[in-house]
Amino acid sequence: MREIETEYEYDWRDVARPMPYGITEGADGNGPTGETFEWALAVDGCGDCAFYEETDGNGECTVHDDRPLICQTYPFSVALGGTSQPMGEAVDEAGMVRAHECEGLGRDISHAEATRLAEALKERAIRELQEAIGVRDEYDTVSGERVVVHDSEGAKRPDGSLID
Repeated sequence: MREIETEYEYDWRDVARPMPYGITEGADGNGPTGETFEWALAVDGCGDCAFYEETDGNGECTVHDDRPLICQTYPFSVALGGTSQPMGEAVDEAGMVRAHECEGLGRDISHAEATRLAEALKERAIRELQEAIGVRDEYDTVSGERVVVHDSEGAKRPDGSLID
């Protein structure tokens, strides 16, 4: 996500949002409150990826060449404890590899494409484990902030800035 922020000159809030788990609407009516782990891609008002654009009935990812590994490997994931998984239950599994709901499931792909996908899936699993270890190492309780996102760099505000 940092690559997208830098490469396309986006503000962090246009790229990422706090993962919604652990965040609730504050009882005081002043917006959300809570703590969560990690970031999710930004979405538009309809809940669609902020980088998806449709023109004349054809949709495309506007950051396709720099999209995160989770997008490159979707709808597949590796079932490793401590790693993030796509939302929704898996519709198929083979060993540790899971397939999640996607209209493209079942289409034929070349051996080269399958190999590229497998390599990206391995890279994603390794990065997610490294990130989980970083979160564990950097985690510290924070008070005085409405929303806190814990990632491998430490506790952050929703705008991506570190909390001192």
